[in-house]
Amino acid sequence: MVDYLQRAKFFRTKKRLGQNFLVNPEVIEDILDYAQITKDDVVLEIGPGVGFVTEQLVKYAKKVIAVELDEEAIKELKKLECDNLELIHNDILKTDISELSGGERIKVVANIPYYITSPIIAHLLGEIDDLANKNRAVIEDIILMVQEEVARRVVATEKSSAKQYGLLTILSQFWADCSIIRIVGRRSFYPAPKVNSALISLKVRKEPLLKLSDYTFFRRVIKSAFAQRRKTLKNCLLGGGFDREKIVYALEKMSLDENIRGEKLSIEQLGELSELLQV
Repeated sequence: MVDYLQRAKFFRTKKRLGQNFLVNPEVIEDILDYAQITKDDVVLEIGPGVGFVTEQLVKYAKKVIAVELDEEAIKELKKLECDNLELIHNDILKTDISELSGGERIKVVANIPYYITSPIIAHLLGEIDDLANKNRAVIEDIILMVQEEVARRVVATEKSSAKQYGLLTILSQFWADCSIIRIVGRRSFYPAPKVNSALISLKVRKEPLLKLSDYTFFRRVIKSAFAQRRKTLKNCLLGGGFDREKIVYALEKMSLDENIRGEKLSIEQLGELSELLQV
């Protein structure tokens, strides 16, 4: 069994980069199993760190493209010396993923810094009204290691707790079929974070979850609906600049109590609300 923990201790981790290296071999094996990497696959690994997952990915993939921001980690990754490994020293949020694949579909595997989870998901999938997003067009599947709390938000529904269901939920599910693969304990990382993590799967959709007449308008509706959680949906929409008469009409048409809050509506209901507000 590979002793990743001892190897990780030789590297000086940087708190400012949110570095917590995955050192549990069982979890690394699970990532490989769920990603179902074959010799036909091009894999984009985000934040490979010192390469514990990378050195396994290169055994199974046709090609691994590893994007890493930390210069010292890049030096470690270069020691792998694999013909099918391409290292890119860059910030993933400034990387055009669509240009990396050479026209091939990509599988994404990432153990990402928790403080930029939402921006990374938006970068991979595109915003709700970004119908022709170039990055999403080349991505097939995404396997992400995220904070457990974030994982619960990604897979939430209107029946989940109000804290979990929100804009990240809608963005993720609008462009991907989302599920939690497994919970990962703190001791699976070095240094150990303060919270548990979760491995999640995002299977990218070819079409958005909803067919709408105006996706930018829908984005505006949901942004307003979740802007102030203590306020009613009606007041949130008024605060977002929507017409009072149209709000009353839409709520009546949908048989919704005018004191209902935005997080009580399913994504489908929010889509219906968006269409009615445009009538």
